Amino acid sequence: MALFTISSNYLRVTAASHAAELQSICGIDGTEYLWQGDPAYWSERAPTLFPYIARLNQGSYYLDGQIYRMSIHGLAPYTDFSCTEHSDDTLLLTMTDTRDTLKQFPRRFLFSVRYHVSGNRLEVTYLVENRDERPMYFGVGGHPGFRVPLSAGLSFTDYRLRFSAPCRPRRVLFSDELLVTGEDTAYSLPDGQLLPLSHELFHEDAIVLRDMCREITLESEKDTHSVTVTFPDMPFLGLWHMPHTDAPYVCIEPWSSLPSRQQQITDLAAQPDLILLPPQRRYTNRWTITVK
Repeated sequence: MALFTISSNYLRVTAASHAAELQSICGIDGTEYLWQGDPAYWSERAPTLFPYIARLNQGSYYLDGQIYRMSIHGLAPYTDFSCTEHSDDTLLLTMTDTRDTLKQFPRRFLFSVRYHVSGNRLEVTYLVENRDERPMYFGVGGHPGFRVPLSAGLSFTDYRLRFSAPCRPRRVLFSDELLVTGEDTAYSLPDGQLLPLSHELFHEDAIVLRDMCREITLESEKDTHSVTVTFPDMPFLGLWHMPHTDAPYVCIEPWSSLPSRQQQITDLAAQPDLILLPPQRRYTNRWTITVK
């Protein structure tokens, strides 16, 4: 696994070739914002999700009248990307279809993750090119974990998540198998913006929201450090840490689509929230992490 570093006058960011996964987001004062992985809680740090997000019912799906199997979060988390661009402030990591990927996802494609740092902001861009002669159906998203607390002497419950504007999100309901039930419910936020952190929030696994404000900040009134995730073109947001633990991190996950429905094995062409990319066309989605 190769590591690549880019930097600005404020940030030093490292990403790995494996899964195009961020390894570090470090501020000029030495503060590490990104969760550093711990098998006792969660060994990963910020995997890239493509071409499917979360779980498939029975690990399987239909496409073109055939059934295929694919692991949780698709192909990207298990793939070594190639570095196709690397400068002081920009990194481009790329994967493409192979004989192995075609057995799991029968489309020819190019998928790239571009990291660019400017000041105190990291910009993440996903670029997908459909190189097949057939339409491509896919999801894409991020899964970064952030350290909580960000500063010594504070606790997990000193922090909160704050949406940048009042909103009335809906929580997507999941089955015991962590598949979508097809129902959602209102998710209440104090003042329409604030979600105080507690470990109990995640006893039922991830909180997945829709219809929310598309900017959220991890912050504490006791800390000058914070993390803001902005995701204008991602309609879903996952919030997570390992259930039934005192895990010292929280994942803020911008998603383009949802997992599979509980009731049936998914036909990708019929799943309404997946992105449809016609043959020989390109798709771009950009989101940012801003630290303070």
